[in-house]
Order: sequence, then structure tokens, then C-alpha cells
Amino acid sequence: MRALRRPFFLRRRFGRDLLVRRCKTHSGNARWFARQVSRLPVSALPVRRRECETSIVKNPTKKEVRRCRWAQSPAMMEYHDREWGVPLHDDRQLFEFLILEGAQAGLSWETILKKRENYRKAFDSFDPEKIARYDAQKTRKLMADAGIVRNRLKMAAAVSNAQAYRAVVKEFGSFDSYLWQFAPAPSKKTGSKAPGEFVTRTPESDAMSKDLKRRGFRFVGTTICYAFMQAVGMVNDHAPDCFRRPQIQP
Repeated sequence: MRALRRPFFLRRRFGRDLLVRRCKTHSGNARWFARQVSRLPVSALPVRRRECETSIVKNPTKKEVRRCRWAQSPAMMEYHDREWGVPLHDDRQLFEFLILEGAQAGLSWETILKKRENYRKAFDSFDPEKIARYDAQKTRKLMADAGIVRNRLKMAAAVSNAQAYRAVVKEFGSFDSYLWQFAPAPSKKTGSKAPGEFVTRTPESDAMSKDLKRRGFRFVGTTICYAFMQAVGMVNDHAPDCFRRPQIQP
């Protein structure tokens, strides 16, 4: 059998790095030998580093997906890719986000996100009509629920916010109509000012917070209101290089 004259090189095959000889020959035995070697993993070949040159061939078809930097865990990535920043106009879902943003105060959003299903069960799927009628007995039951954040002030705020919600809907026709009047003009730029620096409040969130408080809502500070505006798509604060930014139209 003729000697193989070309060195080994690394080649990606079926998800593994395989060591393959480059061979210029018409010998059937040489071709058979090359096929056998190509099936062996690198660790199975007794080849020392100085005896061959290696190069890793990367898959050119795989594209890197760029997201906002806060989306790190699987739960946060799914929330980022499917929900965050998508314009929302359903009254009950808007109310849910307002309550959950208030529940987040002092905590991380990931903590609340992981408990969201528990919140939906505990708070009757965030039905404002039912929550507005919660009494002391229901509050004690909520305080005993380990699946949610057991903070008495936040629970009381959810009840008073549901009562305020009913008054707003009666005046404006829908919660959506009331809240979206505070959305900034689509042409107005928001988001990061510089690397590592982010907006946490705007004149619009200040106005929303002030009016919500005047109407009896609680846990609706301007920072909470701006986080709410980001979540429900009133602003598009996806990072400039995030793949979701051009996909979302406020």
C-alpha cells in the first residue's frame, strides 16, 4: 500500500471532531484506509501533536442569536423572545402585568416570572372583578400560599388596584385606552444611552405614575411604570443589536 503523503487534519462530522488523512492516490487500499480512519474519534488515534497539523472546521451555517443582555436563563430567554416589548392591548393582561410589576418591587423579574403561574392560580387568573371583592379571609389564604411572594402590603395593593381598575374602565371604556394614552410618540427614541447605562424613568412614566396614584393605585412608582411600559410594548427598549428589536412595531 502506498504511503499517505498528506498530514492529518481535524474535520467536523456528525457533531464530532474526526481525524482524517488528506490523500492524493488512486490506490483502492489507500482510499479504504482513509475511510476507516475517518470513522475514528481523535482520542482513538495514536498521533502526537508534532506529527500532524490540525485545524477546526466550524459550521458556517450556524448563526449566533443576539439578545438583550438581561435574558440569560432559559425562562428569561423565552420571556424575552415571546413577550417582552410586544404591544399588548388586552385589559386583563395589562392588569396582570401591572400587578406583577408591583410585586417585583425589591426583587428580580425572574423571581416573579417563575411564580407567575402560581400567581394566576392564587389571584383567579387576575380577574379584577373577583380580586376587588377579596376579604380578610382571602388575604390570609394568600399569605399562606408559598407559591407567591407573601407580602401583605403588595397583596392589599392588588385588591385596591382592582377596585381602582373598575373605576378607570367605567370612565375610559377600557383599561387599554387609559394606559396607552401615556405611551410616548413612536418616533421618540428610548432605551440605552450608553454601554451599561439604561433608562429607568421618563416624563411619560412620571405622568402615568402620578395619575395612577391619584386614582388610588398603589405600588406604581415611576420606575415600576417604566418597566411596565417596556414589558407591554409602549416602548421598544430591545438593545440595538438584539434580534427582536426590528421585529417589534409599537
